[in-house]
Amino acid sequence: MFEVKYNSGNYMGRESELKRDLSLLEITLVGIGDILGAGIYVLMGKAAGLAGNMVWASFLFAGFTASLSALSYMELSSMYPRAGAEYVFARKAFGERIGLFVGLLVIYYVAITASAVALGFGRYFSNIFGGGILIGAISLYILLSLVMVYGIKESARLAILMTFIELSGLMIIIYVGIPYLGTVNYFETPSLSGVFEASALIIFAFLGFEDIVRLSQETKDAEKTTPKALLISIFFTIFLYICVAVASVSVLDFQVLGISEIPLAEVAAVAFGEKAFVLLSWIALFSTMNTVLVVMLGGSRIVYGMANSGSLPKILARVHQKLKTPWTAICGIAFFSSLFVFLGDIATVANIANFMIFIVFFIVNISLIKLRYTDPERKRPFRVPVSIGRFPIFPALGALSAVFLFSQIGKEVMLYGFFLAGISALLVLLKTRKRENEL
Repeated sequence: MFEVKYNSGNYMGRESELKRDLSLLEITLVGIGDILGAGIYVLMGKAAGLAGNMVWASFLFAGFTASLSALSYMELSSMYPRAGAEYVFARKAFGERIGLFVGLLVIYYVAITASAVALGFGRYFSNIFGGGILIGAISLYILLSLVMVYGIKESARLAILMTFIELSGLMIIIYVGIPYLGTVNYFETPSLSGVFEASALIIFAFLGFEDIVRLSQETKDAEKTTPKALLISIFFTIFLYICVAVASVSVLDFQVLGISEIPLAEVAAVAFGEKAFVLLSWIALFSTMNTVLVVMLGGSRIVYGMANSGSLPKILARVHQKLKTPWTAICGIAFFSSLFVFLGDIATVANIANFMIFIVFFIVNISLIKLRYTDPERKRPFRVPVSIGRFPIFPALGALSAVFLFSQIGKEVMLYGFFLAGISALLVLLKTRKRENEL
C-alpha cells in the first residue's frame, strides 16, 4: 500500500483501496464485451450506406486506428496502472489542466454513450415487455448501479455472461452469410470518401478497449495483464467485425442496409424469417445492457481516480468499507448519465462521443511521445515497438489518424462537440484557478 500525495500536500486517500479481483481471462472478456456492444448492432447499416460493399475496409481502417491508440494505452497503463487512466496519462505528461480536461471529456463520452445505449435498451425492453421507454432506461441504471456497488467480480461475471449472448448474435450473422460469400463485388462503394466517413462513425463500435485500462487498479498483476488483455480484445474484435461486415453486404444490398434501423435483424431474417426479429431483439437487449454496464464501470473508475487526486469533489472518491467498490463514483456517473436519456438519434450521439474520443486519443498518443523524453527511466513492462531513437512511430501514426478521422465528422456534430468541450475547458480554468488561489 502507498499513500498518494498531491500538489497541495494533503493526503486524500489510498489508491490500493480497490480490490484486485480480475484475472487475464476476466478482464479480456470484459473488454471484448464492451467493444462488442450496441454499436455494431445499430451502426452496421448506416456504415454500409456510406461505404457500400467496402464497409469491411471501413472496419479495418477504424480497427487499425483504434489499435494504434491501444498500443499507447498499453505502454502507459504498464507505467501507471491506476484507475484514472487517460486523466493520469495526460496529467503526467502535460500537467493538471490538460489531465483534467481529458478526464472531463472521457466523463462526457461515458455519460453520453451510456445514456444513448440505455435509451436503446428502453426501446427493446418496451417492445418485448411493454411499458415506457424511460421506465426501462431508468430501471436499467438502478439495477446496474446495485450490481456495480455490490462488487467488481460480480459485475465482471455479469458482463462476461452477456458477452457470450451478444457474441452469439454476431455468429448468427456470419453463419447466415456463408452461403452468400462471393456473390457481390466487395470493392463497390459510392465513394472513397464514404469509406473514411464510415470509419469515423464505426470507431464507436471499437470503443471500450480503454475500459480495460480504467479497471487496472482492480486487475491482478495489472502491469502485465492489462496490455495482454488489450491486445487480445482488439485483434479478436477487428477480425469478428470484418466477418460480420462481409456477411451483411453479401446477404443484403448495401442500400437496403443503409436505410434499415435494425440491419442485422434484417440480415438474420433472410434465413430465419420473422422469428429473427424477436431473437435479435433479445440479443440486442442484452447487448445494450452489457454496453451500459461496462461503460459505466470504466466511467466510475475514472471519476474515482480524478476525485482521489483532488480534481473532482472528494466525496466521489469514497470506497465502500466492506465491498471495496467506489460507490459514490458509481452513483454519481449513473445519475449524470441518466440526465442524457432524452437524447435521440444514436448515430448523432455516437459521433458526439467520437468527437470526444478522437481528442482523447490524440492527447494520449502525444502523452506517450512526450513521456519517452521526459520520463525515460520509468519502468515499462510493455513498450510500444519501432522507434527512431526515443521517438515512437506508432503513437505518432495514432495521433495523425485520430486527427484525420476527426476531420470526417459532420458540422452539426462539431457544434455539439465544441460546445461540450468548451464547457469542459471553462470548468478546468475555474477549478485550477481556485486551487492556485488556495495555494
